[in-house]
Amino acid sequence: MQRSLADSRVKFRHLQCFLAVAQFGSVQRAADNLSITQPAVSKTVAELEALLGVKLFERGRHGAVPTREGQLFMPHASACVNALRQGVDLLASAEGAAAATLEIGILPTVAAALIPPVLKQFAVLWPRVIVRLATGANPELLERLKAGAIEFAIGRLADPERMVGLSFEQLFTESLIAVVRAGHPLTLGPGLPAASLEDFPVVLPPFGTLIRQSAESLLSAWGVPPLSAFVEVLSVSTGRALALENGAVWFVPLSAVEYELAHGMLVRLPLPFAGTSEPVGLIRRSDTQPSPAGRAFIEAVRAVAQRRMAASADKADQGVGKGVRKKRSRSKALEK
Repeated sequence: MQRSLADSRVKFRHLQCFLAVAQFGSVQRAADNLSITQPAVSKTVAELEALLGVKLFERGRHGAVPTREGQLFMPHASACVNALRQGVDLLASAEGAAAATLEIGILPTVAAALIPPVLKQFAVLWPRVIVRLATGANPELLERLKAGAIEFAIGRLADPERMVGLSFEQLFTESLIAVVRAGHPLTLGPGLPAASLEDFPVVLPPFGTLIRQSAESLLSAWGVPPLSAFVEVLSVSTGRALALENGAVWFVPLSAVEYELAHGMLVRLPLPFAGTSEPVGLIRRSDTQPSPAGRAFIEAVRAVAQRRMAASADKADQGVGKGVRKKRSRSKALEK
């Protein structure tokens, strides 16, 4: 009787506030996101805890952290909210409004290269969809995914403890490179001594990210002495501006600067060591299934990723072919 009573009294607002607090780790930030007052959020969460008969959050100096019961309840609350949103979307489509709203998370370093071709293919089958793209660091995307704020994410494989309840499907790999603006002094000399990096601003990925680890490994292998100053930033637009306007040396994933490299705005530095290739993949919750629009978007992502991998393989084959032709030319010259 008590369980059926709780089932009938749990409302959408209860679930919405619970998921917002779980996502942001703060009652105040949840209130700001929902455009309601902090006392209203606290009261609503307290009502839900009373209805369920369990404590959902531990509140302290570091914010609100879901309890074991809160973590168990979270995927079911998220599934309920997502199901309701999908139902509302279907009714809206019957009245000529958008057929669905798709919430997706993606790394900013990947978005520029991946999203335009994906949306072009996706829009053919789903022309009336509101696509909301949330960009951020990988840990932030994983937290938003677990809280149900996004349907899936395109990011990097994290440590096992962060991947609990999540699945990872590799789409492609990308390498970290160093780029400068066209005509930069580092592109004019015969060599690239490691010490010369001290003469220019250096832009690195934020500390704690996988691509920062790759950057540090590359700098160490190159023999670069400890940098006395550098800029940490994940924003692609800010990194691009610093490279173009301040003459910075920008360590960035290749996919983030494909357009600038193709149009000659940025130039790749000929580093003596190649950066490690990091996998980029589709990250989903193991306890939920994508919506119809989400499935179509995922298929478009897979198709574009496959084309990227095929194009990379073709370039690699062409590079090998050129190397073989050069060797043959040298051999013929020696024979003469």
